[in-house]
Amino acid sequence: MSGHSGADRDRLLAEAVRLRETGRREEARERLVTLSSALPLDAEVAYQAAWVHDTLGLEAEAVPYYERALSGSALTDDDRRGALLGLGSTYRILGRHEEAVATLSEGVAEFPDDNGLKTFLAMALYNTGRTHDAMQLLLTLLVTTTGDPELAGYRPAIEEYAKDLDATME
Repeated sequence: MSGHSGADRDRLLAEAVRLRETGRREEARERLVTLSSALPLDAEVAYQAAWVHDTLGLEAEAVPYYERALSGSALTDDDRRGALLGLGSTYRILGRHEEAVATLSEGVAEFPDDNGLKTFLAMALYNTGRTHDAMQLLLTLLVTTTGDPELAGYRPAIEEYAKDLDATME
């Protein structure tokens, strides 16, 4: 483990996460970069490093950490979901829209009940000019998650119209 025992790794990672959670993000970033350098194959460390870079507005620097975190199968389901959303969102904000769509689509396929992934996918679809797909996804998401009884009453019509917003009755 490049000089870190499992207990050391766990302690150092927990400390860095705590720093991020308490607003000491730059200090957390420094520790996670060091830990990630020492443990380059550790997906969880890479994910946490990506996350802290994102929270600091360092999206371009977050990408390689996200990619490393997702390259294996060592992440928990929650962390994998978070990494897919984080990487997809980061690709989108960096103007890498096709990569965003691919990453977020993979996330939605793996985690079909995650509405956050669907929302970010809709934004990326919009950015690629696939406005129909984006609107369909958002309208379906809206009517399936709303607590507004007035809107819920229109659910069947909205779901039907969402299939083809350009359709008219002649």
